[in-house]
Amino acid sequence: MCEGYGVTRRSIPMKYAQISSACECQAKLFADLDEKRFVLRGWAKDMRRKQEQNAPAHSIHADSQQFQVAWLCPFCNRNTLRSFDATGLAWREAPAAAAEAQTD
Repeated sequence: MCEGYGVTRRSIPMKYAQISSACECQAKLFADLDEKRFVLRGWAKDMRRKQEQNAPAHSIHADSQQFQVAWLCPFCNRNTLRSFDATGLAWREAPAAAAEAQTD
């Protein structure tokens, strides 16, 4: 959309970490975090029903060593809060399309 107006896109490599936890209903909750530990996307998988759905998620105290992530489980409608330590995150390179979306 911006092409043709002299705007150029820069490819910025972005790293992300994926965290997971189990909900009380036994669904598996996932979230992708950016390098500032903000949630990029949250989702849940229920293996019994063989379903995957979006699960709204957000990080709390993302700038601290110990931070929390809260999810709204789409299967049981519970708010689930879990604590994580930043030193335990495994970082991966994001696909090129995701890195380009961050520059918009």
